[in-house]
Amino acid sequence: MSKTENKSDRSASPRTPRRKSAVRTQPSALNPQRSAFSIQRSALPLVIVNPTSAGGATGRAWPRMASDLREHFGAFNCVFTGRGGEARVIAASEAAAGRRLIIACGGDGTIAEVANGILAAGADTELGILPSGTGGDFRRTLGIPTRTADAALALKRERTQLIDVGRVEYFNPEGEAEWRYFVNVASCGMGGEVIRRVKGEKSRWLPLPVPAGLLTGRAAYALAALQTALAFTKPTLGVRIDGGREHQLVAANLCVANARYFGGGMKIAPEAKLDDGQLDVVAIGDLGALKILTNVQHLYLGTHLGLAQVHHAHARRILARGVAGEKVLLEVDGELVGTLPATFDILPRSLRIRA
Repeated sequence: MSKTENKSDRSASPRTPRRKSAVRTQPSALNPQRSAFSIQRSALPLVIVNPTSAGGATGRAWPRMASDLREHFGAFNCVFTGRGGEARVIAASEAAAGRRLIIACGGDGTIAEVANGILAAGADTELGILPSGTGGDFRRTLGIPTRTADAALALKRERTQLIDVGRVEYFNPEGEAEWRYFVNVASCGMGGEVIRRVKGEKSRWLPLPVPAGLLTGRAAYALAALQTALAFTKPTLGVRIDGGREHQLVAANLCVANARYFGGGMKIAPEAKLDDGQLDVVAIGDLGALKILTNVQHLYLGTHLGLAQVHHAHARRILARGVAGEKVLLEVDGELVGTLPATFDILPRSLRIRA
């Protein structure tokens, strides 16, 4: 496959300028009481807390977490988010103002929002992670411990690394072209429906949501995957890698991975590296529900790449579309964002992580 694409190739795409960024930095997007512009400017690290992550458990546990963080890491500033998207705005504003370390406290969605804000600001701000969410998949690749005191000590050690970042263009639920960055995994097919069920969100395409907060972590994803496998109609996807010819396949799921884990601990891309300048593409083909369920242990162990209906490749650019015109749900870093068609690119060594 071709490896000749470069950054100038991506910037020359005629579609990109017309697309609407999901990274919004206007101050009006925030309630003034929670606005980044009302945060006292400081040289201290800023912790952006999503109190609704993990079914609200983060908000309830925050006093204890804050105590552990202060004891094992040191002084910090803190702000709570009040709705989706606020973490992006706060992170963008603070990074642009020179904040050196911004710590995301929440799940994969919160981490992704903070990363998007830092990247939108174009700053050399470090991203720190204090895990507290449903999936916790990105921190698995980085090896960040779940216990707050241990994660705080890891932050205090000040070890940093530059990692690759993905960029995806897609269509949001209103049918508008949009783009965002991703640090972990984007997937379409079953992945989107699983996220819809886990989040308990009512989709305009798929009603009857599962109530949120009933289950958390791996159990929530496992139940959602079981429900989805039994009811999901697999779409036919057209996939083009690095400018090559389009391949069409009936797929249960298509994953474009920067990191290794998704879906509450499934090791979907066991060979993925955060600094190799490539995305791992993993397609799970036309498997029936029984076959999927009897092989699910391979997904958690990362031994599924050898299965006959699983296809794996490395790429710098991936284009994916629904061949028959059906709406194929797209999830990005654990958040349901829209539908195909979508274009995925890799931005090598673009984000500094403290882990």
